[in-house]
Amino acid sequence: MGKKAVAIIAAIIGMALFGYTQYALASQINVAVAESKLIKTSESGALHNLEIEFDNPSLLVLNAGKTEFTIYADDQNLGSGELDPFMLPALGKTTASGTFLRDTDVIFDNPQIKIEGVTKYQMLFASIDVPFTYYPTQDQTREFIHDT
Repeated sequence: MGKKAVAIIAAIIGMALFGYTQYALASQINVAVAESKLIKTSESGALHNLEIEFDNPSLLVLNAGKTEFTIYADDQNLGSGELDPFMLPALGKTTASGTFLRDTDVIFDNPQIKIEGVTKYQMLFASIDVPFTYYPTQDQTREFIHDT
């Protein structure tokens, strides 16, 4: 094997390792609720505007498509929604906004809130679905429950 072939194999292995580590890091994106605001209430439920902050630990710039999420209170479905598409910079943060419709028939006193969702990120040659789970603080929880 010549030096050129060894260099090409080493470059391919290096790129594969880099790609895998960046994929693994992109799968660890952090999520936090930046703001939740009641827009209106109607017979079908309470419509909230929700801003979620995403923190990208990878070196990849990620183009996020549709992000669908569901909010649970004590493991019961409280509502679901969708975030607008957004761009997540490498090693950076961005805030995405969207709306969710809260079921006002579901009543809780002091529930444990959980937000689960999946974001589809488009990369150069592939797309990845990154699931996330976030547990809001008690102050954020009050916004979901007591604004209606």
